Amino acid sequence: MPKLNSSLRHALTVSCGLTALASAMAIAPAAFAQDTKVGEIIITAQKRAENLQDVPVSVAAIGGEKLQSTFAAGEDILALSAKAPGLYAESSNGRAAPRFYIRGLGNADFDLAASQPVSVIQDDVVLENVVLKSSPLYDLDHVEVLRGPQGTLFGRNTTAGIVKFDTIKPTEEMKGRATATYGSYNTITFDGGVGGALVEGKVAARASVLIQHRDNWIDNTYTKKNDALGGFDERAGRLQVLFTPTDKLSALFNVHARDLDGTAAVFRANVLTKGSNKLNSNYERDKVAYDNTANNPQKYKGYGGSANIQYDFDGAKLTSITAYENTHGSSLGDIDGGNPTGPGFIPFQSNTRDGIKNLFQWTQEVRLASDTDGPLKWQVGGFYFDTKYDIRTDPFYIPATTLRQKNKAWAVFGQASYAVNDQLSLTGGLRYTDDDKDMNVVSGPNKAPSVSVSDTHVSWDLSAFYKLQEDVSVYAKVASGFRGPSIQGRDIAFGSPASTAKSETIMSYEVGLKSELFDRRVRLNGAIFTYTIDDPQFSAVGGGSNSNRLINAKKGEAYGLELDGEFVVTPNFVVTAGYSYAHTKIKDSSLAVAPCAACTVTDPLTAGGLALVNGNPFPNAPKYTFDVTARYSYPIASGELFAYTDWKVQGYTNIFLYQSKEFYTKGDFEGGLKLGYANKEGGWEVAAFARNITNESNIKGAIDFNNLTAFVNEPRVVGVSIDAHF
Repeated sequence: MPKLNSSLRHALTVSCGLTALASAMAIAPAAFAQDTKVGEIIITAQKRAENLQDVPVSVAAIGGEKLQSTFAAGEDILALSAKAPGLYAESSNGRAAPRFYIRGLGNADFDLAASQPVSVIQDDVVLENVVLKSSPLYDLDHVEVLRGPQGTLFGRNTTAGIVKFDTIKPTEEMKGRATATYGSYNTITFDGGVGGALVEGKVAARASVLIQHRDNWIDNTYTKKNDALGGFDERAGRLQVLFTPTDKLSALFNVHARDLDGTAAVFRANVLTKGSNKLNSNYERDKVAYDNTANNPQKYKGYGGSANIQYDFDGAKLTSITAYENTHGSSLGDIDGGNPTGPGFIPFQSNTRDGIKNLFQWTQEVRLASDTDGPLKWQVGGFYFDTKYDIRTDPFYIPATTLRQKNKAWAVFGQASYAVNDQLSLTGGLRYTDDDKDMNVVSGPNKAPSVSVSDTHVSWDLSAFYKLQEDVSVYAKVASGFRGPSIQGRDIAFGSPASTAKSETIMSYEVGLKSELFDRRVRLNGAIFTYTIDDPQFSAVGGGSNSNRLINAKKGEAYGLELDGEFVVTPNFVVTAGYSYAHTKIKDSSLAVAPCAACTVTDPLTAGGLALVNGNPFPNAPKYTFDVTARYSYPIASGELFAYTDWKVQGYTNIFLYQSKEFYTKGDFEGGLKLGYANKEGGWEVAAFARNITNESNIKGAIDFNNLTAFVNEPRVVGVSIDAHF
């Protein structure tokens, strides 16, 4: 594969250049020498607490003010898109089913049974179904984005990477925090948690709560109803209780629940003009023209619990994590985005309700890990996964169809790391996975046959980490990954058979740099990667046939880089920046998919009118993303006046498998600003904020089977916030 080899040589060349630059900066005079330094970041990317700078993995950590500001206006998990290099997220299901992409790799399938190559993990529990992935975020400690295959420690369906959330845990000391905001459209948020010792030295607890509300603010001009949709109410709560009966035994119990009542995605008919990707005069942010009088309602409820039990054997720690999740709900969408009179030409009206019920997920992980100061660190374990759920699709013009899907998987894994000397450490891991899925029709007019798929696979990785100097290190990593076979049965509801996709496997190569420079005034981390996927799973979504079909391409290739930086310019001025570049390409000369009904396809077409997609980028794979934050403070009295701003930019992003003149985005950006006063002694701050401050209307996705329909990002929200820690 000469193309890949040349890409890898280029990656190594750039890596050497970055290493040389970091080394030169490290030995340069400390021109900025002051006491202020970048803070240490502790992560658990390898299932043990480690300094970010000592881990041979490309990881971005999001916490503190960046995390708080991101969710100030009631945003859901999608607000993390482009907040870390290489991470992108979108959804056509409102707040209920996000789709994540890392290094350009993800899945555009909108079905509630969709398999994704990015795993979402919260408090060490994998959330597999797309609805579980939308679990609300509150009382968070930090977020980790693990880029590239993580198949050794985290199992199947991690060919792209992991988004990992860690909440604030109970402590002996009485601690609490709360953030309250109020803004445009009567947007209200409250995110808080409080906890401490219940029985000194034996029992501690923490209770956390989230309340989010926004009034309906979008008018339905067809039904003449003002403020018909666009709002939401999200309620969530969590209780954690930590038992430490002895110095060796700890047991952390977690129970949580969620209640969402709001608006699903707002589709807008013919807001694109044929031949252009720009929004036209049919688009008005606060208006739609639906004949669907229900106005796209969405409701979901769920609950769950987990038990994380650890026992210290003096040299090794045994961990058992048992978790259960249950959820149900549905969304209704005016899919065509309009009514029989428009806007524009709409060939036919389409309203669909999709829902999930009786979803349960049961996971069990047991691992034994070394807990010594020696050069050898190791861990071994096993994992079991079991889920079952019913999905109901109601197209309204024919009777609804209910499908039942089941998935069982188990794995055994191990990893070892050995410090050869003070400079060099080597790490290797291995995992065996067995994965089985089944689907059958429970009810409906089309009695399709049951479908079963299964596979086994061995994933592995090897890495080397080398310290050039005390604060400058380089690493190299080779990793394989595995996404189990998938079943897509949604087309049964529309009279077509189910589709399946065999397992996809990935081989990834990366070299990276971890550095803290200028007396730790600057943190600069970077990675260059290249990967090849055999049999990548794609979803041929939409097209003129309005199908949702699983397919395998023969191969996919990609290469790119990520950079994360933090610069303490002065004790009162801190800047962070992140950049990612990903060049992705489908490699299959015979792969053809149904194109759009009304757009201008730029791919070659077969005699049957299908689009040949060989050489196209992966769907929803931004060519680049760039994010930057800056915080400036001015000391006054017992606190400080401060200004904080954050911005993100997204490069060329193709929405579907085929390419067209309409369905892509390029150069979209969004920014936020916060101005306020922080009282350090009192532990509180008050501020004014604005999200999407320039009120950009950025296309986040499209529907292509009927007309030129699109949906956009959240509107500008201006408000005030109060934050307190005690």
